[in-house]
Amino acid sequence: MHWSKDRICHWMANVKLSRILLLVTLALVTVPLFTHYYLSNVERDRERTLSDVHRSRTKLEAYEDFSALRASDLKSRIQEMLHIKGSVSTELRDLEAKRQRLQSEVVSLNHRIEQLKTELGRQQIELNKLKLSVEQAQVAQREALQRNSPDLAPPLTLTASSLPSYNSPPSPTSPPCTMTTCFDHSRCPLTSSFPVFLYDTAESKATIFLKTAISQTVGYNPHFTLDPKTACIFLVLVGEGESTDLSTLNQLPYWGGDGRNHVLLHLSRVDMTLESSLVPSVDTGRAIIAQFAHKNFRSGFDLVVGSARGPPGGDVWTESTFQLPARRQYLFSFQGVQPKSQQSGFNVTELQSYLSLTTDEISLDTNCLAASGIKQSESDWGLCGTEESRTAMLKRSTFSVVPAVESSPLIGLRVYEALKAACIPVVIGDAPLPFEEVIKWKAAVVRLPLARITELHFLLRSFGDADLLNVKRQGRFLWERYLSSLQALVDTTLATLRDRIQLPPPPIVDTPAVSVFSDGFVPLKTDPVIVDTEPEESLGPLEPPYPSASFKRNYSISFTQGYEMWNVWGDPFHLYPNLPFDPVLPSDAKFIGSGKGFRPVGGGAGGAGKEFCDSLGGNSPREQFTIVMLTYEREQVLMNSLSRLHGLPYLNKVVVVWNSPRPPLQDLRWPDIGVPVHVVKASRNSLNNRFLPYEAIETEAVLSVDDDAHLRHDEIIFGFRVWREQRDRVVGFPGRFHALDLNYGGWLYNSNYSCELSMVLTGAAFFHKHYMYMYSYWLPQAIRDKVDEYMNCEDIAMNFLVSHVTRKPPVKVTSRWTFRCPGCPVSLSEDDTHFQERHKCINFFSQVFGYTPLLNTQFRADSILFKTRIPHDKQKCFKFI
Repeated sequence: MHWSKDRICHWMANVKLSRILLLVTLALVTVPLFTHYYLSNVERDRERTLSDVHRSRTKLEAYEDFSALRASDLKSRIQEMLHIKGSVSTELRDLEAKRQRLQSEVVSLNHRIEQLKTELGRQQIELNKLKLSVEQAQVAQREALQRNSPDLAPPLTLTASSLPSYNSPPSPTSPPCTMTTCFDHSRCPLTSSFPVFLYDTAESKATIFLKTAISQTVGYNPHFTLDPKTACIFLVLVGEGESTDLSTLNQLPYWGGDGRNHVLLHLSRVDMTLESSLVPSVDTGRAIIAQFAHKNFRSGFDLVVGSARGPPGGDVWTESTFQLPARRQYLFSFQGVQPKSQQSGFNVTELQSYLSLTTDEISLDTNCLAASGIKQSESDWGLCGTEESRTAMLKRSTFSVVPAVESSPLIGLRVYEALKAACIPVVIGDAPLPFEEVIKWKAAVVRLPLARITELHFLLRSFGDADLLNVKRQGRFLWERYLSSLQALVDTTLATLRDRIQLPPPPIVDTPAVSVFSDGFVPLKTDPVIVDTEPEESLGPLEPPYPSASFKRNYSISFTQGYEMWNVWGDPFHLYPNLPFDPVLPSDAKFIGSGKGFRPVGGGAGGAGKEFCDSLGGNSPREQFTIVMLTYEREQVLMNSLSRLHGLPYLNKVVVVWNSPRPPLQDLRWPDIGVPVHVVKASRNSLNNRFLPYEAIETEAVLSVDDDAHLRHDEIIFGFRVWREQRDRVVGFPGRFHALDLNYGGWLYNSNYSCELSMVLTGAAFFHKHYMYMYSYWLPQAIRDKVDEYMNCEDIAMNFLVSHVTRKPPVKVTSRWTFRCPGCPVSLSEDDTHFQERHKCINFFSQVFGYTPLLNTQFRADSILFKTRIPHDKQKCFKFI
């Protein structure tokens, strides 16, 4: 059947209408039903609500009745609960307090456990130290029983006991005198101390000046004696400036017929002619002639002394000239009045030829006026002008020509004046120079034979600045020690004769260590208070104090190191208990016959930390050190510093220099640190007291520390070990340097951190006791006076001294650069005046020495294995260094 479009549309409209009618019918049926159902539910809910309200009202009424009946019981119950609550709160607080107390006790017990563990470790270390100390004591005991070289002491005096016996005078045909044929050694035993008797100078024809000066200078000499019976040498001062009458020599009371052991001292300040010299003849017998060289000089018997142009004694540095610059205006100079005789042997023509052949300035003056007051011999070149004019020319000359083809008294005077002016003498010829048998002039003068005078210019031009200054320094050294004054001449003359007959010098004198405490007073003691915990490591054994070996080379040193005594150390006048320059044995000697006192590491096998700390090792026998501590009215600071020294290995004793005029309080308690503490009373408040060689110091090693310096034990022991390998140097902690003042010239003292230093302050430094002798007795008095004037600079002076003697810089150990003292008053070093004074000190000391001896170093010493990775079963030498 086919549906048309219209039909379809009509049908669809009818369907839609049917649906609408159906929906309307359903709505009319369901709406009333739903409305009835909803109303029914609402009614039920209303009734239920009313019922609930009624029940609630009933319950409320019942509750109100119940509440009314039980109000009193409930109140009682609440009060009971509140009481229970308070009781519980109190109990909880008590439990909390108890818990806190228990927790505090647990913490305290844990802390105590840690303390006990630390104490156990410390006691274990102390036990190990004691075991090690016992072992070392046993070794020392075995060594004491062994036969070895004897312990020596300063020489005991053993002298002659009678006047010289008579000996027949020598005949004209007798051979020339020698020390074997013309000297009585029996009057000079090895232990005689070389006594010297001076005849009354009033009988001499010397000038009043020389008589007085010689009497005084000989009186200061330690060999001088007033007893002719004990004399080894009889010293006779003969004339000066006029012919000397020797006919009365045999009338001297102790002449003994031939003048044996007599020394005729002929010092000349005016008459410098050969004709005025004493010539050996029957008149002089077998006496030794001490003067300038003469025609019949008996080598090995007569003695050539220097020129007597200097002052009687005292500081002579003001007479000398600064050594720099190395090169002066004139390469060389010569001043001289031509001799009357043409047979002088020295012709200045060869020198004059250089004037036109070189651009170097050369000064030759042969037409000058003769010096007044000094006679000129027939064949000798005379002196020109005045001493001032000659010195002015020498100060402008690098070298000065000294004719020495023939013996002449003027040779010594020309050498004297040149050295004083820091001008290098060029000695032309082979005539003897003063004290030539002990002084090695080769290092201080240039010596040429006359045949090489044409090569003089070439030779002098070959000297570099370093060589020039080294020769100048040695010349100043020899001039100052042996030629500069009458005291130096007399001392050197006697020391040369004493050295010739192989007698040792007299022992050096220690400074008495007078106790600050009155006789019979015993200071109060207390246990030391250890402020800081020391590193938990063993640093060495605790041993009873024992001194360093002393005076073991009384008679051998002049044989083995006689050259150094005269020409390097510059003190042949005293015998020292020990020296920083004493020779060391080769490594194998300590195991083959010479092992007494040595403590090699690991018994010789070496080893790391444990074996290292058990033995000192090194190249020298075992030893200890002494601490010298200067203090002034800082008792508590001093006590704290002393306490920190408790249990320090290798410590011999502590010497406290009490610089205060007020003695310590009698109720002051001194810490018992296990070694003697010797408190020395200073005669006055002076920083120079720090370096006095007190007799209480019995060790070679001295640790000088300020009373406020705080050093750990391991730092001290490490510094001590380093010093044992550098015994001739200052080894310490605070480093400083001298810097050039770029604005005004001169030197500045500088304490800034620097990669280069030239000083180690003696507020915490090791040095040899020998330098305390040198500082107190050898150093020019002007330097010590400057220290007293500023109350400053003693540490700089010590650095100057050691660098001057050794030509080496100090050694700095560890990273310490400065020190702090908590609780101390403001230090003087914080005042700008302190630094200004130290600037002045450096420049003044340089003037006294004639140059600046301080040397720069970029080196610091630390422990070998400190930064080395080592196996777990090995220990480092030091844990923290």
